Amino acid sequence: MMEKLSTEQVRRLEDVKANYEEIVGSIEKAAVKSGRKPEDITFLAATKTVEPEIINYAISLGLKKIGENRVQELLSKYDDYDLENADLQFIGHLQKNKVRQIIGKVSMIQSVDSVKLAEEISKQSVKNNLITDVLIEVNIGREENKSGIMQEQADEILAEIAGFEGLKVRGLMSVPPICDSKQDIFKYFDKMYKMFIDISSKKMDNISMDFLSMGMSDDYSEAILSGANMIRVGSALFGTRIYR
Repeated sequence: MMEKLSTEQVRRLEDVKANYEEIVGSIEKAAVKSGRKPEDITFLAATKTVEPEIINYAISLGLKKIGENRVQELLSKYDDYDLENADLQFIGHLQKNKVRQIIGKVSMIQSVDSVKLAEEISKQSVKNNLITDVLIEVNIGREENKSGIMQEQADEILAEIAGFEGLKVRGLMSVPPICDSKQDIFKYFDKMYKMFIDISSKKMDNISMDFLSMGMSDDYSEAILSGANMIRVGSALFGTRIYR
């Protein structure tokens, strides 16, 4: 692979390798500190704007899960991912009219923020004779510019979604507000964990709290310490990216 790349690309791969090893080490430390094993934490790489060659190199290092934020980008890169060795998920805001384009291509949709979206995922999954795993996105910071359900809506929405064919709720996902201090971010993470445990205890049909997906490049260690068992890391692995 190295022979086909430019000097700049080779240097970037070296950076990705060093970053990957650092992240894995940090996950191990946070997992142990939280009373769990490193293998209890799922490391998903957020691959927005990252070229397939770089993604596949990370997969060759041991990365097992990747996540895309945009449907069009996912489709344009789909044939080039090394999906024999990694699992592809969708982690961004998803419009109803684009659901059919990714059903069957992703193993999980992490950003279900309404009953209507869940209903469309159900419809398209049934049409394709599939069961799609989903996470319910929670707007834990109650931010107007972010998607996700409000905490107090959870029971009602989950009860309705539980009856849908073709999908399985596997847990919760959240993107807390940007905080000025670690103490503040812990408050949001702790609130999400309590919600996760509360829903788990209710043992609702077709609702499994297997994953609590929270924590990104700047705060994944704190998320793990607060109970997250899936983190979504992008820039800490691939470097700062320019979003268009």
